[in-house]
Formats: sequence, C-alpha cells, structure tokens
Amino acid sequence: MFIDEAKIRVKAGDGGHGCISFRREKYIAKGGPDGGDGGRGGNIIFVVDESLDTLLDFSGRYDWIARNGSCGEGANKYGAAGDDLILPIPPGTLVYDEKYDLLLKDMNEPGLEVRFCRGGRGGRGNRAFATSTRQTPRFATDGKRGQERHLRLELKLIADIGLVGMPNAGKSTLVSRCSAARPKIANYPFTTLAPVLGIVELTGFRRFVMADIPGLIEGAHEGAGLGHDFLRHIERTRMIVHLLDILPADEADPVENYHKIRSELERYSTVLTDKPEIIILNKADLDPDGLFCDDIRSRLPKSVKEVFVISAVTGEGVLELNERLWAIVRGKDDESDSY
Repeated sequence: MFIDEAKIRVKAGDGGHGCISFRREKYIAKGGPDGGDGGRGGNIIFVVDESLDTLLDFSGRYDWIARNGSCGEGANKYGAAGDDLILPIPPGTLVYDEKYDLLLKDMNEPGLEVRFCRGGRGGRGNRAFATSTRQTPRFATDGKRGQERHLRLELKLIADIGLVGMPNAGKSTLVSRCSAARPKIANYPFTTLAPVLGIVELTGFRRFVMADIPGLIEGAHEGAGLGHDFLRHIERTRMIVHLLDILPADEADPVENYHKIRSELERYSTVLTDKPEIIILNKADLDPDGLFCDDIRSRLPKSVKEVFVISAVTGEGVLELNERLWAIVRGKDDESDSY
C-alpha cells in the first residue's frame, strides 16, 4: 500500500530522577551523600532509508515515544540513558511542525540523520550538592521532560523523470518496457492508483529513475480524479515526459489533451511549468504510415522542441528515447534532434 502522508506525535524520553542516598558502611561514621544522577531520556531521530518508498509504517499509529532514562542509585551509580527511538523514513520526506505549519527539514539525502526531539536531562543526585558547608544534602532534582512535537510527514518521491498524461495513455506500459517495475496494466482508466518508480538500466552501468504518475484529467489541480493527490511527486523530477495517445479510445483530440494536461500542471504549480519537457507520441504501431503522428506534430505549440514517436507495446523507439532522456538528465542536452 502506498501512503504518502502521515500525522504523528513524537515524544523524547524523560530524564531519570536523581537519587538521595548516604553511604552506609560498618565502622565508617558519617559516610556522606552518594546519590547518583539520573540518566538522560532517549532522543527521537529520523533516518533516511533508501529501501523505503512509502510512509506505511506510520499509518495507524499516532504516538511514537522514546524510552525514559533510569533513576540514579546509591553508591554513586548513574542511571542508564534511555534508548533513542530511530524512525526510518523514505528519501524525499518533508517533516512539518503541525502546530505552526512550519517545514522543519527536507529529508532528501540517503543516510541523513536528524534529531527532532531531544531527550530530557537526568536529575542530579544529592552527591552533586555536597559542599564544605552543606555536607549532608537531603535533596535531589527530578529529571527534565523530553521534548514533544506533533509532526506532519509528506512524501515527495525523488525521481529523474516524471511521466504525465491522460489515463490509458500508456505510461505504465512504458515503465514496464523500460525497467523491471511491473505496474498494473489494463484497458480501463485509472489503472494506476499510486505512483510507481522504475529504474531504467542502460549500457555502461548507466541508470536513471522514472516515475509513473496516475493519469490526469481536467480539473486535477482542484482534486478531480487521482492526479491532485500525486502531482507533488513530480515537483522533484528533473524533467517531465508528456505521453500522448495518438488514437485515444474516447476519440478525443491528442493535441487538446496535451493542452488540458499542461493547463493542469500550470495551475497546480509554476515549478512544474519551468521544468524541461519532452512529448512522446505513443502507440505508433497503430499508425504504420505515420499520418496521425505527422498531423499531431504539426499542430503542437512551436515552443515544443522535442517530439518522440514510440510504441510502448512493441518497443519501437524506446531505446532511442531512453538514451535521449539520459543525456538530458545528465545535463548533456545539446543533442536536440527529435526521433
């Protein structure tokens, strides 16, 4: 199950109390104070784990509490520190303070560790208060409470390429053709219900990550369909690949579909409109003479610089497309010829 949002309460452990104790030993009078300090409470630490791609572990559980520190003991024994609570999260997780709606940290680096709640300090035992004029202190201090926060976690997947398009344009088929990912493929709209990441492997140990976003429809920026919930996942991508079905099942105009999707991206975020874009005309196997593709290409906006013609089912043009995507992702975009 793909979960990309979660609200949780995290609380660091409380510090242990200091101990009031006096040395008691045969033949030794007035042994003096020997109460030890309490241990500190455990911290709340988030760690980026590359093996995760969802916030499912936080679904259904609201409270995450670290262990308290142990109390001090006699004979100058310190209390044990509470264990830190380490919470693995997927790369690209945004951690917000729910109370102030403030972004605390963008956890976008593999292996990154951040402490979000500090454990309480341990209380001091009576031994710490002994002085030359106060040799038998009969008091100690309590441990401090650990920090507590209400957090909101939002996941934005990290990928190089973001696939967008109308439902049933062939995005899932293309991802399955280019990578080892196996998204659900069927002949009905909204087959893809959650983003799917696929790693595209090329010769020479080259690779990049492609994200299949659920199909967009008109009104997606306002919540229509599934696109609104997942549009934020392509905000991190280096570029957008716009997939057009040259012969839609509903007999819609592919060029009009392009403008609809483009409009939804612009209304959702200007970040998306500033990203490099490539248009792919899919299902070329249904147009052996290339008449439909030529007509669509001639009616696309002049601002569109690159148009590829492929068939995700047969694999026609897919290898050339992947090589071009690799060049753009790695900043080698001087080869601007279309295929």
